[in-house]
Amino acid sequence: MTSSELQEQLNLKALNLLKEDADKIEKLIEVQMENLATRYCPLYEEVLDTQMYGFSRQVDYAIRVGLIQETIGKQIISRLERNLATLYEAMNNKQQ
Repeated sequence: MTSSELQEQLNLKALNLLKEDADKIEKLIEVQMENLATRYCPLYEEVLDTQMYGFSRQVDYAIRVGLIQETIGKQIISRLERNLATLYEAMNNKQQ
């Protein structure tokens, strides 16, 4: 295996791991959206914020070491942030 093949394999593995982590956060958001009608949980919001912060640090690290392209990392984070914003908007509307 050449060094460029190894690098490509590492890049792909890093991207796949980040996507798996992003999917886990997506599932947390989906669960909260489904349970929005039953109750609002500030602890859940805190968990989501912490997960998002940790994930953004992971993406930043992967970008800085050259495992993923900056645009791809930003796209992944942006998608999660949009979904999180939708959740928070729905929670705010529910409280009113």
